[in-house]
Amino acid sequence: MYEEIPRVELTPAAADMVRRLSASHGPLMFHQSGGCCDGSAPMCYPEGEFKTGGSDVLLAELAVDGVDDRVGFWMSKSQFEVWSHTRLIVDVVDGRGSGFSLEAPEGVRFLIRSRVIGG
Repeated sequence: MYEEIPRVELTPAAADMVRRLSASHGPLMFHQSGGCCDGSAPMCYPEGEFKTGGSDVLLAELAVDGVDDRVGFWMSKSQFEVWSHTRLIVDVVDGRGSGFSLEAPEGVRFLIRSRVIGG
C-alpha cells in the first residue's frame, strides 16, 4: 500500500515548543525564506503576522496534539525550488536564533533537518 510522505513534519521537541508557543500566542504559522535572519531557519509567527503572497508556497498545515488550529508552514517559491526533492523536518535546538521568531526568548531556535524523497 502506497502512503504519501508528508512534505513537512515536526520532531517531538518541536511539537512541544509549538504547544508552548500556541498557549502563549494563539494560532501560529511558520515561514522559511532562505534569506537573511538565520538563512534557512524557519521563523515562527502568530498566524497572519507574516504576510504571505504570490511568492510563497503553503507546504503543509501541521496538526499538533493539544493545539486547536493547524500550523501553516510556508516557504518562498525560490527556496522551494531548491528543496523540492526533500522532506523537511522541523526540530528545535538550544541556542538563540533570530529575534523575529517566537521561540527566541526561550533560548532555543527552530531549524530544518531534511531527507531526500523519491527516486
